[in-house]
Amino acid sequence: MAVTRARANRNRLAGTYSGGMRCRLDLAAALVMRPPVIFLDEPTTGLDPYNRMALWELVDALVEQGTTILLTTQYLEEADRLADDIVVVDHGRVIAHGSSDELKARTGGSRIEIVARDADRLTATVAVATGFAVGKVVADRHSRRIAVPIDGGAEVLAAMIHELDRRGLLPDDIGLRRPTLDDVFLSLTGLTGTSADDPALQPVGRKGG
Repeated sequence: MAVTRARANRNRLAGTYSGGMRCRLDLAAALVMRPPVIFLDEPTTGLDPYNRMALWELVDALVEQGTTILLTTQYLEEADRLADDIVVVDHGRVIAHGSSDELKARTGGSRIEIVARDADRLTATVAVATGFAVGKVVADRHSRRIAVPIDGGAEVLAAMIHELDRRGLLPDDIGLRRPTLDDVFLSLTGLTGTSADDPALQPVGRKGG
């Protein structure tokens, strides 16, 4: 079946291929001469999760073999997954540069996210959370979600859980969350949301060998 399908694709125009097939064809053509540097412009746009992960694995393999890759992307998870070095571009202007961890450190510390058991307990839960916060606690009554900026990690989370339990306020969900590259981008650009035309973290650099 695979051989038959490959032969069928061989006789088709490249323009009729799916997005994933065209992406693989473009990359194969680029790799024929084994170049030391490869430029990839949003190569996973429109790919399904399986093909996206396959391309990520290929990028990793190429870097291990010594190839340097410059990649632009709108997917911040992709930048976090692939990047050794990230340049943040906003409206054509470089506004930040560094590794994923370095950029995340610029947005501040971790935060605890809570989902209160019910709306009636939200106010009391916020009051407890405020005692552990190092900044403004943000709560949404509709979703019962609370975001608590903290200076610390698991030890603060454990102390907060203990205090909520002591007061009979154990939530439906509670967890520790580090800043993501989404947080980085929104913090650096001062945006509260993005649209399809918004810039993102680009380019992403992976330096081989």
